[in-house]
Amino acid sequence: MTLEINQQLLPPQTFGEKLKSIGPGIVVAATGAGTADLVTSLVIGTQFGMTFVWAIIVGSVLKYFLNEGVGRLYLATGETMLQGWHQLGKWATGYFGVYSIIWGFVYGAAAASTSGMAMHAMFPIMPVWAWAIIHGVVGFILVWFGRYLLFEKVMTVLIGVMFVTIIGTAALFLPSFGEFSYGLVPRVPQGSFFLMLGLVGGVGGTITMASYGYWLKEKGWSGKQWISGMRTDSKIAYLLTGLFTFAGLIIGAQFLAGSGVSIRDDEGLIKLAHMLGAEFGTPMKWMFLVAFWSAAYSSLIGVWNGVPYLFADFVKTVRKKKKAVNSEVSTKDPAYRFFLCWLTFPPMILFYFGKPVELIILYGALGSLFMPFLAASLLILLNSKKVAKEFRNKWVPNTVLTSCLIMFGFLGIRELIKLFN
Repeated sequence: MTLEINQQLLPPQTFGEKLKSIGPGIVVAATGAGTADLVTSLVIGTQFGMTFVWAIIVGSVLKYFLNEGVGRLYLATGETMLQGWHQLGKWATGYFGVYSIIWGFVYGAAAASTSGMAMHAMFPIMPVWAWAIIHGVVGFILVWFGRYLLFEKVMTVLIGVMFVTIIGTAALFLPSFGEFSYGLVPRVPQGSFFLMLGLVGGVGGTITMASYGYWLKEKGWSGKQWISGMRTDSKIAYLLTGLFTFAGLIIGAQFLAGSGVSIRDDEGLIKLAHMLGAEFGTPMKWMFLVAFWSAAYSSLIGVWNGVPYLFADFVKTVRKKKKAVNSEVSTKDPAYRFFLCWLTFPPMILFYFGKPVELIILYGALGSLFMPFLAASLLILLNSKKVAKEFRNKWVPNTVLTSCLIMFGFLGIRELIKLFN
C-alpha cells in the first residue's frame, strides 16, 4: 500500500521513468491482440500482400485514442466508464447491462474454446472441450485468488511469449523495403473495401478497453498528474498491438500468398502451424502453436479480470445506494465474482455443440456493437464540463473519435446483417 501511495505522489516525469512504470497498457495489449486479429491480418496479407500496412497504422491510432480517452476520463474526473454511462442516462446503463450478460456468455465459450483448440493442437491427449474447461477454470482461479500485480506479471509473460514467437516467425519472411513502403500509401484495391475496414476496426480490443480505468486504479495511478504517463502506457500498448498485426500481415503476404491455402478461422491457424513445420521443421510448428495459444489465453485472462469490474460497477449503479456511483469496486465484490463465474461456468453448456469457430464468429458480431457505443460515449463525456477544460477533447481527438463512431457503426450494422442473413 505504501508503494502505491508513493507512486501516486511521485508520478514518472522522464520518458525513461514512464517506460519503467508501464503495466496497464501491457494488459490492454495482451487482452486485445488475440487470434481474431491474427486471422484477419493473415487473410488480408494472403490476398493483398503488403498493401494494407497503412490500414494497420490507422487502426492502431484509432484504438489508441479510444483507450487514451477512457484513461483520461478516469484520471481527470475519477470516474469510470460505467459512471460516465450513468450520467448519459438510464438507457446507456441499461444497454451495457443487457449487452454484458449476452456478450459474457458467448465470449466465455469462445475464449475457452479457442484456448482449448490451441492446446489440443499441441497435446491431443484430451478433446478440445476438456482443454477448454481446464483453461476457463485455471483463469477463474487466477483471477479469484490472485492480486493485480500477479495478474499483470502473468499477462506480461504471455504477451512476451506471444510477440517473440509471432514476430520471430514473421522475421523469416521479412519483405523488402520497397514492398513495405508500397503498403504505406493508402490504397484500396477492388473488392477489398470491407476487408480493409475489418482490419482497421479489428486492431486491439473491444469491451475490455472500458476496463482500462480499473487497471489504472489497481496499479495505483490516480489523478491528473498521471495523464502523461498514461498516454505513454497507451502508446506502448498499441505499438505492440500494431507490431503483432504487422507480423500476421507479413506471414500471410510472404508465406501464404499463392499457396492456395485459406486461413479463415482458428482451425486455419493450426493448418498454418503444420505448414510452417513442413517447411522449416518441427520447432517452427511448435513455436507458432505456442504463439496461437498465448494470443488466445492472454485474451481470456484479460477479460476474466477486466470485464467483471464493469459489471460490478453496473450493479452498484443500478442499486442506487448512497455514494454508489462514486464508490470503488474490487475483485472481492459479490457482483464481480458473480460475473467471473458467469464468464467461466454457464458457457460450458455451449461446448456440447462442438462448434468453437461459430461461437467466435458470433462473439465478433456482438463485439462489433460495442465500439460505436464507446466512441459516442467518449465524444459526449470528454467534451462535457465535468472534465477540466485543459483535459477536454481538442479537435484531433474529436475528429478521431467521430471517425471511430462512423466506421465502427458501419461495421456493426454490416456484422448484424451478415449474422441474420
